[in-house]
Amino acid sequence: MKKLVKSLAGIALATSLALSVNAASLKIAYDSDPVSLDPHEQLSGGTLQMSHMTFDPVVRWGKDHGFEARLAEKWERIDDNTMRFHLRKGVKFHSGNILTANDVKWTFERLVSSPDFKAVFPAGTEVKVVNDQTFDLVTKAPYPLILNSATYIFPMDSKFYSGEDDKGRDKGLLKKHGDSFASRNQSGTGPYIITERQQGVKVQFERFADYWDKKSPGNVDEITLTPIKENATRVAALLSGGVDFIFPVPPNDHDRIERNSDTDLVTLTGTRVITLQLNQERVEAFKDKRVRQAIVHAINNEAIVKKIMKGFATAAGQQGPKGYAGFSEDLTPRYDLKKAKQLMKAAGFEKGFTISMMAPNNRYINDAKIAQAVAGMLRKINVTVDLKTMPKAQYWPSFDERAADIMMIGWHADTEDSANFTEYLTACADADSGWGQYNSGNYCNTAIDGLVKAAGKETDPAKRTEMLQQVERELYEDAAYVPLHWQNLAWGARKGVQAEDVVNVMNFPYLGDLVVSEK
Repeated sequence: MKKLVKSLAGIALATSLALSVNAASLKIAYDSDPVSLDPHEQLSGGTLQMSHMTFDPVVRWGKDHGFEARLAEKWERIDDNTMRFHLRKGVKFHSGNILTANDVKWTFERLVSSPDFKAVFPAGTEVKVVNDQTFDLVTKAPYPLILNSATYIFPMDSKFYSGEDDKGRDKGLLKKHGDSFASRNQSGTGPYIITERQQGVKVQFERFADYWDKKSPGNVDEITLTPIKENATRVAALLSGGVDFIFPVPPNDHDRIERNSDTDLVTLTGTRVITLQLNQERVEAFKDKRVRQAIVHAINNEAIVKKIMKGFATAAGQQGPKGYAGFSEDLTPRYDLKKAKQLMKAAGFEKGFTISMMAPNNRYINDAKIAQAVAGMLRKINVTVDLKTMPKAQYWPSFDERAADIMMIGWHADTEDSANFTEYLTACADADSGWGQYNSGNYCNTAIDGLVKAAGKETDPAKRTEMLQQVERELYEDAAYVPLHWQNLAWGARKGVQAEDVVNVMNFPYLGDLVVSEK
């Protein structure tokens, strides 16, 4: 990272000289920091937050759930399979190179090679360059969510990432959980450059002097991100004035922040579902639908919301939350211990069995406590759980290895659409397409997958809603996974940090637009 700091020293100096008299600094404490500087290495909230700070998307979501022009100033549909985008002229990368459609094409081809990101677009989608400022996104069949998916295109500086690094490897190499040039170096078009990074300690951001968006109201020239995984320590840092902005705020601390005269609590109803996946390849009993149903009925997710989440969540019976196309009012939580025991007996497992379970302890709100509660609930149907919780940095490699019989996964739909949950969490695993990338339960129902794929080509909203509701219903009846709750969102900010203007349900605040007044 030292090499990056040196290479950007001149830019940082230019940035500091260009600061306005109203410029401000911001100290942030999140529960973790990005695992890499590569925008395609891991599809996670931390990566997307970083991407919005240091890169810029072609388009992004607005507060009203519409689309805002970013690097593309306008777009239009050419035909059923083609959306044309027109890039802004003169946009500079941090290196000084000028953004062109060729950078978009290079980035897109890299994105769809990523195991984590390839399923964001339908298989066969391609970028065709029209000229330096214009490109087409072309799908093989009509696709109703092309703009939704386009929010994940953060153009990279193809010239900067060309050539070989000091180890003789391609600078554009995409390597998950590995050391690569792209994991340590960046050149984006975003409002900030990273001038210092110590994994797990801090990340230092400086405002990019040549940032294209001169109309942005943002006045924060310097951001220091410090990962603080302990909830109590993070909240204490805000209340003491040590930091200005934190996420997440655990439910137990909401009142403390609201009562403090120097801080504000900013909340939004969330759309991230927290689930458990039952690995059918590791546990023979999980192949029996009655056993899966028994586990769903044994877990009292409404009690988890009330006692552990302190009401700051909504118990879930399905993947997509209210407002998403696949949501059905009648797919409700179904805790019923008596029925759970009956199902275990009918399946021949009245005496139960022993399983392993893994969960993170610093990724989701109260994740370790939730896992402990679930283990206690399963004991009531004679399922003994060997539970192991671990920090996020250790958990995700274990998750990728499918290292336990039950694993926890939270998901926010990348396309703000309920089909996305199925594509990643419950679809039959397919390394080529990226479907089922986070399906640690190895659940597979080809009929459901076919229905989701058909919905992906249906441009009639009413028909598409019916199809996705059927998907949710079949997953519900099959107990394909264990839904727990939709996690609400809460940020803490000191007075003067106008966080409510930049936070969103996607949970990557647009910090480049943040306005901070004097303390």
